[in-house]
Amino acid sequence: MQENLSLYHVFYTVGRTGNICRAARELYVSQPAVSRSIQKLEENLGVLLFKRNSHGVTLTPEGTALFEKVQNAFSLIQDGEDQILRGKAGSIPRLRLGTSSTLCRYVLLSYLRPYISNHPQTRITISCQSTYQTLHLLDEEKIDLGLAARPRKLQGYYFHPLLHITDTFVATATYLKNQAELFPDESLFHTATFMMLDEENITRQSVNAQLKEHQLELTHILEVTSMDLVIRFAQIGLGIACVIRQFVEKELTAGTLVEVPMNFTFPEREIGFVCRQRDRENSMLQEFFTPSSP
Repeated sequence: MQENLSLYHVFYTVGRTGNICRAARELYVSQPAVSRSIQKLEENLGVLLFKRNSHGVTLTPEGTALFEKVQNAFSLIQDGEDQILRGKAGSIPRLRLGTSSTLCRYVLLSYLRPYISNHPQTRITISCQSTYQTLHLLDEEKIDLGLAARPRKLQGYYFHPLLHITDTFVATATYLKNQAELFPDESLFHTATFMMLDEENITRQSVNAQLKEHQLELTHILEVTSMDLVIRFAQIGLGIACVIRQFVEKELTAGTLVEVPMNFTFPEREIGFVCRQRDRENSMLQEFFTPSSP
């Protein structure tokens, strides 16, 4: 049973993320190690727990039934840990935030600086994941405040808008010049390397939808784990990067990156702070909703 506990932890993480690569990153182990753990658990139980596909993995009926039980077990463990921590912390205020790594880096940090200065004794935790998972954590009351794209359905949420963002493709002028010289009669979409965030990222999904709508298909895609790396790779001339335009304004102004001409315009998307509607008046959250914030 002791060996199975670690296997169930791997199983739970894969089931929750739906992706072996993402689970491996969360567990700080290799993808083959995750696959071996799942295979071992399947052998122990004599059933198939996951179906593999091009986008990740999905639970089988047997896997779904097991996942529900394991999820409840881990929730109980988490509740126990939280209860102990609350007891140890006493009256120390806690603020639990959730957002993507991209929005954390480019937006949230500027709001955290004054907040920490004003509330130096508040214990702050940050969970980095996709917009969908951030909203899920809000529903489960595992975070207090999220920074995310505007939810499609606002029922039950309070959304405080911050800024509009726009997707774009950028590269160095040298890279585009080399592509034109190497392939003068071919489209960039067929010859260039396009660096994109993974399929679970909402920016990637939004860009994919626009490309599909305009019947454009990218031939060479390099998936990258973070927006920072996408931008860095573009700066050294590795390829064309799919980025949020507002996060590369300095590079575009300086000319180190240029926008790749498109025959359409990406629609604006809105991001902001989001919390449960009943927590809107929570005093710990008010500073994130006021105009005085950066």
